[in-house]
Amino acid sequence: MRSNKEAITKSPEPFVKWAGGKRQLIKQIEDYLPLELKNGYITRYIEPFVGGGAVLFHVAQLYNIEELFIFDINPELIVAYQTIKNNLEDLLEILSKLATEYLLLNEEKRKEYFYEMRSQFNLFRKEPNYNKIKITALLIFLNRTCFNGLFRVNSRGEFNVPCGKYKNPTICNSANLKAVSNILQKARIELGDFEKCEKYVNKKSFVYFDPPYKPISNTSNFTAYAKDNFGDREQLRLRDFFTLLDRKDAKLMLSNSDSEDLFFENAYREFIIEKVKARRNINSNGQKRGTIKEILIMNY
Repeated sequence: MRSNKEAITKSPEPFVKWAGGKRQLIKQIEDYLPLELKNGYITRYIEPFVGGGAVLFHVAQLYNIEELFIFDINPELIVAYQTIKNNLEDLLEILSKLATEYLLLNEEKRKEYFYEMRSQFNLFRKEPNYNKIKITALLIFLNRTCFNGLFRVNSRGEFNVPCGKYKNPTICNSANLKAVSNILQKARIELGDFEKCEKYVNKKSFVYFDPPYKPISNTSNFTAYAKDNFGDREQLRLRDFFTLLDRKDAKLMLSNSDSEDLFFENAYREFIIEKVKARRNINSNGQKRGTIKEILIMNY
């Protein structure tokens, strides 16, 4: 377990752990990135389901990207990106205070502190003009100290993950947050459905879709990153949108599960589908964690 001392970060990494995050797949995704991105022709990166942003940070720091456009339907996540971009120093002050207070406590007191902060987060998010810096600090704190480091909400949009047990979690990694903020200075950050990105897509764009995954079985469903479900109807609406953007000559890549029913093979039969292996650690049952197959869908 890393200490809470400020890490020396040469390049930005996701500031939250996100279920389905792409940190484990970056090397494989890199192999399938379009040549137009690698040769400098593509200068615009668009991600309609930004989540933890692993691919965003990878592409933005390695390639000739002049403009970033990121979207998500989770309001607190989008507020967090905006806060890190625009109010970093104020955020670090609050987050550092939370980290100091938490790390001084014993295990039982840490548990009490966690649930107090979780209640504050769920209360603040209901207020029409909540303090965006405080809500971002709480989101990062909860993500770093909750069980399995996952983000999940109930049908009311409330964060409902229980307390985790970490000896010395890294709560305030100011070096990484500064690196993230630096990347986000050229980003347009918007709350909204994936279709909202259409007006920004042109032939010099690379669009990476990482939607909530289709369950690979009846017992593996986990789509509660936001209060709205993303079922087969939404997956097909996304397919139609993917097809629409293909006509705009943008380069497109989409990640999803390798479902047993050939859903994606049928839905995206006009496009290229490659299977890749990913390691997933989100299952609460340790025996069900491990390497699974995922797919990458591309129009190039």
